[in-house]
This record gives sequence, structure tokens and C-alpha cells, in this order.
Amino acid sequence: MLNGAMESRFDICVVGGGMSGMTAALALAQAGFEVALVERIPRRTILEGSFDGRVSSISWGSKLVLERLDAWQDVVPHAQPILDIRVSDRQSPFFLHYDHRDLGDHPMGWIMENRVLRQALDSAVGRAGRVHPVCAGVVAMECDDASATLDLDDDSRLRCNLVVACDGAGSPLRTMAGIDAWRHDYRQTAIITTVRHTRPHDGIAHERFLAGGPFAILPLPGDRSSIVWTEDEDVARRVLELDHSTFAEELAWRFGDFLGPLDVTGPVLDHHLSLAVANRLTGNRLALVGDAAHAIHPIAGQGFNLGIRDAAVLAEVLADMARLGLGPGSGAALAAYARRRRVDTWMLVSMTHGLNRLFAMRSPPVALARGLGLALVGSMKPVKRLLMKDAMGVAGRLPRLMTGERL
Repeated sequence: MLNGAMESRFDICVVGGGMSGMTAALALAQAGFEVALVERIPRRTILEGSFDGRVSSISWGSKLVLERLDAWQDVVPHAQPILDIRVSDRQSPFFLHYDHRDLGDHPMGWIMENRVLRQALDSAVGRAGRVHPVCAGVVAMECDDASATLDLDDDSRLRCNLVVACDGAGSPLRTMAGIDAWRHDYRQTAIITTVRHTRPHDGIAHERFLAGGPFAILPLPGDRSSIVWTEDEDVARRVLELDHSTFAEELAWRFGDFLGPLDVTGPVLDHHLSLAVANRLTGNRLALVGDAAHAIHPIAGQGFNLGIRDAAVLAEVLADMARLGLGPGSGAALAAYARRRRVDTWMLVSMTHGLNRLFAMRSPPVALARGLGLALVGSMKPVKRLLMKDAMGVAGRLPRLMTGERL
């Protein structure tokens, strides 16, 4: 670990040591670059502690990337495969059912605790000789035609060819670079907790659209499920003020009794929901990855998967440019990255934003049309297969880290 009054040189500096930052650092190291992974919070603080209630959905395509990055082996023993997905709208008798057997014999994805994923990625970072953790915060960034320089809060300095911002939805680096973001406040709050039930979930994930917003039931290892319960801000505020017993009753009423009696076993978290999409994915010697580029609605559980594809495409583009003699911070490399990520990003932004608005409409004719639409999609096998492939992260042009090809 580098600290003290000094200047160090790397090919690339990844700022942000969360899940997206570690993924980006590993992908770039595999592409042959020497990478500094800059995070102000000590790694031990990030990794220690018990289950905090937060989980992630990992698509089949993302799993292929994590395998290539030597992280999946530590994840899979603690991950719950998603075998089926069922999408329903309030009390409508119609629903959409995705069955993994329609596309093969492997799961559509996995649900896992965030701490498991962080620990697996950190172990992979420890095994990757080209990733160099730096425990410090960035206080200033300067970029010119020759290089980028980061001034750190321990009085040291890092110089590199490219800075990769993985510093979250409020990205200070994005602000330093003068990149604006398109924002939308959903005026919704996600209430997140974990329940234990008496009947097995059979690996089925449920996405229900209720009056207040999506209500997701995500299977976890054992007879447990993670709940992401979206409500209007005012309703959520009242729900969060309930005592444990009344909260459990309200949750059970929305959950239903198909898995038997419920026991709320995890902490109850809340997260204000908003959209923030950077107007540009790149700046001068700067690339945005993960939530720094696009913080989206969790309606489809695809936020981290989108960041994994960012990292995979960035590594691929920079490896290609290196073979042409171009450095990772060149204008051609950054333009290629932005071009490759534009369609995937805006398709997912539009889909999650549009679905949330569509299912928020309470008009009876609109509700009837939604139900019929779910039934229609379920009966159209080619359309359904395409939507399933998209949910599995294997639609469209795939980065080489997913296909097994050499970077």
C-alpha cells in the first residue's frame, strides 16, 4: 500500500474501491495495465462486519466476466441461483414467467450478499499482481495532453495516463471534470430487508408491481429472501416509523402466504431513489464507470451488471488501442469506449425509467392493458427469449471478457 509524501506513476488510476471499482481494476489489469486502486476507506473497514442487508443480482453474462477476473470461485458457494422470474401487476390474473430452461440448463443469474461479492473481489485484487491498492482520498485532479495527476489527502500524488471514476452516483471526479448529469427524482424510497420463510423459494425471483411501486422478492441461500419494497416517499416514511411487529405485518400483507409465515431477520434499510446519468461518459483522460456514469432505478436489479459491462468494454477497448500503439488516455480510446457503451446504457436507462412510470399509472384501462401486455409477451416465444437474454446480460454485442476471447 502506498502512502506518504511521494509521487507514483501508473498506467491507470481507478478511483473508488467498491464493487465497480475493484471490477474495473481487475479487468484493466488483465488487459496488461499497471493499475492504482484508490479508496479512502481502509479495505479492512469495507470488508469486515456481518450481513448488512444489501444484496446484488448478478446476471449470467456478469458471472462470465467475474470468472475471467478470478473472483467467481469465491462467490459461487454463497450465491443463490435464479432459476425462474415471475413478473405480475397488482391483482391482475396475468403474469410473465421466465423459465431458465427456455434458454438452456444454467441459471439466469444469482443473488448474493454484497459483503460476499466485496470479499471475493478483494481476494482477486490481492492475487492480481498489476493492481496496487492506495488508501487515500482524492482532493484534486488535473488533466492535460500528456497525463493526469491526482493529489491525495495524504499529501502524495499519483500520475497516470487515464483516470477511471468509480466513485459513485455523486461522483466528485465527474464534478471536477465539469461533466453534468441528467437527473430525475422518483420521489420513491426503497425499503430493504431480509426475511426467513418456512417453505423453499425454489430459486424463483418475483417482481410485483404494487400501487406504491415495485415489490421484489429475491431468493437467497437457505429459506431466506431479500425484499426490495418501493413506496412513495410519504408512505415509506410512515412504514419506517412502525415498530417491528407492525412492520412485519405490513410486509407480510404485501408478500403473501405462498412461502408460509415470515420472520424479518435482517436490518431494515431505506434508500431514496433517483436517476443520474452523465451527459458524457468521458472527459480529458477520464472515463466514467458504474454509478458514476449511470445510477438507475433498481426496478430490474441491473445497476451493477451495467457497471460490469462498462469495465469489460473499457478493458477491451484499451487493449485494442494499445496494440495500435495508442495509450489508455488517448482521445481515440475514450471515444471508442463512449461509443460502445452509449446504446447499452441508454437502453437500460429508458427501460427502467419507462417501466417505473408505466406501472405507476393507476388508471383501470392502463392496468388492463398492462396485464394483457404481460400475457401477450409470455405467449410470444421469440420476444420472450429476447427479453430473457437481455435480463441475463447476453444480448447484443458481448465484450470479450464474456465470450472467453483473449483481451
